[in-house]
Amino acid sequence: MKPHSEKFDPAADEQAALWAAKLDGSVLTADERTALDAWLEAAPSHRIALAAYCQFSADLEQQLPLLAGIQGSTAETNRELTTARPRPWLSRPLWVGAMLTAAAAAVAVTLWVGRAPRAETLSVATASAERHSVALADGTRVELNAHTQLSATLGRDERRVRLSGQAFFAVAKDPSRPFFVETTGGTVRVTGTQFDVRTDAAAPLQVTVLEGSVQVQPAGAAPDATRALKAGDQYRLGEVHALGANEIDAVLAWRNGEIVFNRAPLRDVLAAFAKHHDRAIAVSPAAGELKLGGRFNLDDLPKFLELLPQAVPQIIVKRDAHGTVQVSLRDER
Repeated sequence: MKPHSEKFDPAADEQAALWAAKLDGSVLTADERTALDAWLEAAPSHRIALAAYCQFSADLEQQLPLLAGIQGSTAETNRELTTARPRPWLSRPLWVGAMLTAAAAAVAVTLWVGRAPRAETLSVATASAERHSVALADGTRVELNAHTQLSATLGRDERRVRLSGQAFFAVAKDPSRPFFVETTGGTVRVTGTQFDVRTDAAAPLQVTVLEGSVQVQPAGAAPDATRALKAGDQYRLGEVHALGANEIDAVLAWRNGEIVFNRAPLRDVLAAFAKHHDRAIAVSPAAGELKLGGRFNLDDLPKFLELLPQAVPQIIVKRDAHGTVQVSLRDER
């Protein structure tokens, strides 16, 4: 008796390949993220197909020498067949391409199905003013903010990620393999949900839950100090707070290259832009006390500095001989 298997869907398989290509080295737009979420939820097989294509890409890169050998052998065989019996109706470049595609698929199937289970690992980092999206082999999607480092190990019994910086996780549901995010400020445990994690000097651990629930274990705390968070909750500085829709939108604005302030001191606003772009911005004490609110394009520092005096008329923005941006009150000397 043949084992039961889900019917192969060519359209879904093709879509999985397209999504894998988009996730490899690019940042999805808000509309693309919505479309991907909807597609993944449409059928369990979609997550499996996407994970397979992501793993196929990683394994295929390691097998390029083997494929090069196949290509050489195929080309030689093709020359022999052409010399022995020409067939004008057969397009040789297409025939060779089809053979190579089949060979690559055979290698991938052998690696994916035939090998013994092992831990999958991944390391990725972003620079200043850079965001990056990755798909893990289990179907989990991770979006990294600027100045972020992430290393992931996906084992048979659990999945662990080490994070420094800020990232948004859409974790593939798998109750048999809990998903852990480790930071210097503590550990987040989930089985499948969507949440944002930030760890920096201002907040050793900030966790904001968009969907589902998570458990937060602060660093150095007793096991019974674990905090449970549900959708709409945020853990920060040892406390759990329920956030409104606008507050959650502000926390996650970085995913669209934006930042939101609500009457924040100007020094904090400028510090956020300086950190994101790895640029020096000097602000006088008096100017730094002024308040600023609104939603801004975090990626476009020159435009922000150009429009800043319009938003805060009391200040002036200039650059010194070394190119350092200086912000001060107009009547300051």
